[in-house]
Amino acid sequence: MPEMNGYEAVKIIRNKLKNNVPIIAMTANAMAGEREKCLDLGMNDYISKPIDANQLFEKIYDLTINT
Repeated sequence: MPEMNGYEAVKIIRNKLKNNVPIIAMTANAMAGEREKCLDLGMNDYISKPIDANQLFEKIYDLTINT
């Protein structure tokens, strides 16, 4: 994202806006600990690139319809 990264965005969404919208991190950074970092910052789930459409749809379903 040109203005800010996903870490900064989720902090604003969660802390300043107090919004609980589901957030799935989609990143090319598949380093060890990255998933935990995203979850610790307030993201609901994590998926690494290249994105598998079925896996993404499953995560969206789990976070929205299947709650």
